[in-house]
Amino acid sequence: MIKKIIPLLLTVAVYLGSCQSNSKSINSSDTLNADSTAENSGQDEIKTKETPQQKNDKMASAAEILARPQIPILCYHQIRNWIASDGKVGKDYIVPTAEFRSQMKMLADSGYHTILPDQLYNYLAYGAKLPSKPIMLTFDDTKLDQWNVAIPELKKYGFKGVFFIMTVSLGRPNYMSKAQVKEMSDAGHVIGSHTYDHQNVKKYQGEDWVTQIEKPTKTLKEVTGKEINYFAYPFGLWNKEAIPELKKRGFSSAFILAEKRDEKDPLFTIRRIIASGYWNTKTLHNSIVKSF
Repeated sequence: MIKKIIPLLLTVAVYLGSCQSNSKSINSSDTLNADSTAENSGQDEIKTKETPQQKNDKMASAAEILARPQIPILCYHQIRNWIASDGKVGKDYIVPTAEFRSQMKMLADSGYHTILPDQLYNYLAYGAKLPSKPIMLTFDDTKLDQWNVAIPELKKYGFKGVFFIMTVSLGRPNYMSKAQVKEMSDAGHVIGSHTYDHQNVKKYQGEDWVTQIEKPTKTLKEVTGKEINYFAYPFGLWNKEAIPELKKRGFSSAFILAEKRDEKDPLFTIRRIIASGYWNTKTLHNSIVKSF
């Protein structure tokens, strides 16, 4: 279905301004701060090394990675109530506020535990253990409603998320500021790269890799004070030529949407599904179960 809607998505990309294309999170540090521990006191304890590299372990082959059960990964864009000008396609990428809150409650009530990319990497590459019913919540495009709505809801349930930032938007109206991105990072959420201004990776040539990948990644590192190890392809579009370019620039893995993973580089084609604005909470749950 993604392939069918890609041409239409590309035509509305500027208008949408995005990729319109339980409750314990283990963050990448070894310990949780006191507040986080208190919030998540009922959750599973996972004692695994949570860095993108485990030097003493042999990394799994591509075939072994592909054979591991996939972990559900949701991709959110905008979280707000619909308006008349959104249009049919736009609404697919806009989850109404009340519905998003209902979805987070459902995940918590259903016993899901959010995980972060280091955990996912170690699971895929080294077979590290994960908490029961793991799920990853990702948010693309830097929209301000992710700060205003998503962050408080995640905090309510002790969830942690992954925010893929489009740096051209930082500080613009209706987008997050650098200070807000820094605060999210400090709170244990993971910041990933989503290019400078959401151009299709399949079209990159020459200096595009500097403009769209190197400079934005440097900006995010300066904002967060942390390495930026994870990347989400705009529109979920990728090609085999992009993977070595991302590897050269220090990324550990990259995320697509619902297409087939690459047989040679599954860590750079990790599947997500878009949380459609047309789905209710029950439909979302069914999609999680069926898609992964």
